[in-house]
Amino acid sequence: FAMSAHGQSRAVAPQRVSGHSRVRRAKPSAAMRGLVQAASAPKKVIIAGAPASGKGTQCETIVTEFGLVHISAGDLLRAAVAEGTDAGLQAKEFMDRGDLVPNEVVVTMVKDRLAQDDAQEKGWLLDGYPRSQSQAEALKEAGIEPQVVMLLEVPDEVLVERVVGRRMDPETGKIYHLKYSPPPPEVADRCTQRSDDTEEKAMNRLKVHHSNVEAVVGMYPGIVKEIDGNRAREDVFSEISEIITAL
Repeated sequence: FAMSAHGQSRAVAPQRVSGHSRVRRAKPSAAMRGLVQAASAPKKVIIAGAPASGKGTQCETIVTEFGLVHISAGDLLRAAVAEGTDAGLQAKEFMDRGDLVPNEVVVTMVKDRLAQDDAQEKGWLLDGYPRSQSQAEALKEAGIEPQVVMLLEVPDEVLVERVVGRRMDPETGKIYHLKYSPPPPEVADRCTQRSDDTEEKAMNRLKVHHSNVEAVVGMYPGIVKEIDGNRAREDVFSEISEIITAL
């Protein structure tokens, strides 16, 4: 039915094609097609913050809820260290001091991982990288542009406490905390402390972080979202979820 100029409805005869009738269907508007494409387009997210700001915990939930491919420069580096590659041995010297690993050791690994099919198809969550302006510039030069940069903010004294109490299960790679998330009894005896998880090295990393974070944020004007990370993990994720859903 269609409405006439006088407000009355009138029947519209269906168009006949090859002896069959069919009803004309309106084509979706350009705006509607854009919304559908945006909803299905792979999301490109960076989550940043100081060491122990909660990136790892939030990343696990983000991956579960949104299906993004989690890419951690730290994990890539630690894998190289464990395998004893030249890049891994070089990186270990810097990691043990709590210093940033030089760009040339890291950037290629990150770019190669982001270019793999799963990250291109599902979208990606880049965890804790870039950590300096030069690293951010290297990503831009490679054509890697996020849609949002989420920055977790946590007071330094809380961060140090989180770092010093952190323990890792060497068999699964799962991270525990002696105070906030203690390992179960059957796991506790085999848990280890990373060589750079001491108070002295944590303070050194925080100094490096603070000296670089403003430069990194400045590379992504208009897409940085600051999030209070000193809250219950559920509350932090609720805000993160709203941000990602809106992309």
